[in-house]
Amino acid sequence: MNDILYTSTRNNQEKITSAQAIVKGIAPDGGLYVPEQIPSIDKPFSELVKMDYRQLSFYIMSKFLTDFTSEELDFCISRAYDEKFDNALIAPLVKVDNMFFLELYHGATAAFKDMALSVLPYLLTTAAIKTAIDKDIVILTATSGDTGKAALESFSNVQGTKIIVFYPNKGVSLIQERQMITQQGNNTFVCAIEGNFDDAQTGVKNIFNDKDFNELAEKKNYLFSSANSINIGRLIPQIVYYVHAYLRLLQTGEIVEGEEINVVVPTGNFGNILTSYYASQMGLPVSRFICASNENNVLYDFINTGVYNKNRQLKLTASPSMDILISSNLERLIYDLCEKDCLKLVELFDSLAKTGTFSIEEAMKDKLVAFWGGYATEAQTFKAIKQVYQENKYLIDTHTAVGYFVYKEYLESTSDRTKTVIASTASPFKFPGSVLRAISNDFSAYENLDEFEILSKLSEATGLQIPKPLKGIGDKHILHDNICSIPDMKQFVAKVLGL
Repeated sequence: MNDILYTSTRNNQEKITSAQAIVKGIAPDGGLYVPEQIPSIDKPFSELVKMDYRQLSFYIMSKFLTDFTSEELDFCISRAYDEKFDNALIAPLVKVDNMFFLELYHGATAAFKDMALSVLPYLLTTAAIKTAIDKDIVILTATSGDTGKAALESFSNVQGTKIIVFYPNKGVSLIQERQMITQQGNNTFVCAIEGNFDDAQTGVKNIFNDKDFNELAEKKNYLFSSANSINIGRLIPQIVYYVHAYLRLLQTGEIVEGEEINVVVPTGNFGNILTSYYASQMGLPVSRFICASNENNVLYDFINTGVYNKNRQLKLTASPSMDILISSNLERLIYDLCEKDCLKLVELFDSLAKTGTFSIEEAMKDKLVAFWGGYATEAQTFKAIKQVYQENKYLIDTHTAVGYFVYKEYLESTSDRTKTVIASTASPFKFPGSVLRAISNDFSAYENLDEFEILSKLSEATGLQIPKPLKGIGDKHILHDNICSIPDMKQFVAKVLGL
């Protein structure tokens, strides 16, 4: 097996191991780490189909993490995908009508972020040992809702780590917020910021790029890293579930080996759809990557015009995890589109930083042919939830509803009947108010109830059980009540670490 090394999207001359890339999180030049080459799936799917999720994870991840021993990787995976997941398949694929929903929310926090964040702490602590890091690792994370809780849950009380999560005040759902601010663990810290997710994400990146502050932290025996999808250790585990979905289609006779599928991914930061693209580069037969946006449709515009423009007002929607205008992981795709020309990439992202926009040339745009972009309004999102439930008695959350609506729009536009997997990114019970409003003929009876009371009402209305991670969440004691301005984020980190 060839060793896979990693380079920054902004300087591909320096090459480091996967362990080094995972520990660093983000490159010193502000770029994102990418593998020098994408390894290939070198076994027939008819053989892979015999693997369970853990075995498949080992097979896929070992191809990217070539500096990890088999024993190290097996340890990480076995600790990650255990009884925390309430479904033995880890990521079941559910057929609804002629669609296939890939349920990615059966983990400890009822959202797809669990799929990667369950394994990241083990990868990170193993990588620290491998790279002879003798400092405590401080995880800095910005969240639009789900990453925060999943990261907090995964890193809680992990020896040698601290985790600090920033989230936009009033920019996440009440359930998402309560999950974070009730998080236990003597190494967990949570702070709301007076701004939106893009502000939080930019603030975290600025801390990573503050050389003096990083040197100060190192003197106190701390090293900053990330649990956001800017960390390549977050992305690689997500490749697995797209391969897993294909194998389940093959296993059930829905497709034959080698037959192409489409994937639909509701996304804001572009990480989840990027991993399906990486899966296809490994050899997964994917015809179309259908990128679904909410009303913050900056990715829709980019895919359709080649122009990325964040100069617009961020809208707070019923799908808050997608309320993003700066899609960090798009940088990794741009790196491929410009054929790994770092100077060209830096020019584009300098333009984004200075003017809020960039435009790719026609040759790069031509390479986007496999991507199809669509978006759903708030009204269309609610209508999609109701339609799926009324027609199929299948309940989806607001983000998955965006994906469903965009897929229906794609069908009308193309008449493409390729078998399609829709990434279902969160339990509908994470957004009970929006979901119950969508399926109810009369919501007025619930209007005076808070979101925690509505959880029970949604369960009663549908006959579905509240997921274990969300039961009794309204009664949990609030442990984190911090709030700061955007310029004070670094000061909050300094206070936590005693700098």
